[in-house]
Amino acid sequence: MSERTKIVLLILGAVLVAAFPAGVFVTMKAAQPGAHALGAPVGFAGLVLVVGWVIIVLAGNVPLAEAGEIPPASTPVSLRARIDEPLSRWLWLVKWFLALPHAVVLAFLWIAFVVLTVSAFFAILITERYPPALFATNVGILRWSWRVGLYAYTAIATDRYPPFSLRDADYPAHLDVAYPDRVSRWLPFVKWWLLAIPHYIIIAAFTGAANTAGNLNLWLVLFAAVALLFTGRYPRGMFDLIVGTHRWIYRVFTYACLMHDAYPPFRLDLGGEEPAA
Repeated sequence: MSERTKIVLLILGAVLVAAFPAGVFVTMKAAQPGAHALGAPVGFAGLVLVVGWVIIVLAGNVPLAEAGEIPPASTPVSLRARIDEPLSRWLWLVKWFLALPHAVVLAFLWIAFVVLTVSAFFAILITERYPPALFATNVGILRWSWRVGLYAYTAIATDRYPPFSLRDADYPAHLDVAYPDRVSRWLPFVKWWLLAIPHYIIIAAFTGAANTAGNLNLWLVLFAAVALLFTGRYPRGMFDLIVGTHRWIYRVFTYACLMHDAYPPFRLDLGGEEPAA
């Protein structure tokens, strides 16, 4: 199975999963009074959900996106980036539009990410292992998202159009997650909410979760865009801070999504390269 076929199957499964609540809603609206009128349509919608789930899991089990190798870093997550100079003074004004095809694909891939994560949760409960192929696929989705972010909205630090790929690529943005030999069977019940709450509070400050005007990353990118517009140069300090905040976010996100048990450090590692282990 080619990588393109795998991506198409993931998207198809995500469409079916997304269609389930819509199918139930339409059924509830159109059905005549009486529970008997809902049985067949809701049952069909449930079948669509199951088929979509199965397609995603089967597609995710094809190990095309390489599982993250252990990076030479102090945490299981290695996030790297560089300013890909020279940069256009004006292209950042339309990058969001140029990235719309990626946004559409990623919208469905993130549905697949949720399905694969829930599937991995049950696998961890039974085997204490994150299925390697599911892990590799989810790392690929994170990697794809980071590349698009660096290009279009989270950093605007390259003018090279991102590849439509789950694999690592010759691109200014790289993301890897070390595959864990063992994952705790019980931590998944608390790590994604209780244990991660202190980090969520800090991330809320980075992303302006409570107030868009307080979105630190948004302001950093806007200042960098204005500097690029008038000087033709990307401020190195702003870039280092942008990458550092996203490194923190991805460390916490991968922990909360059960991809490793290493508690994220309360540390802002600036710059495009990971700190040495």
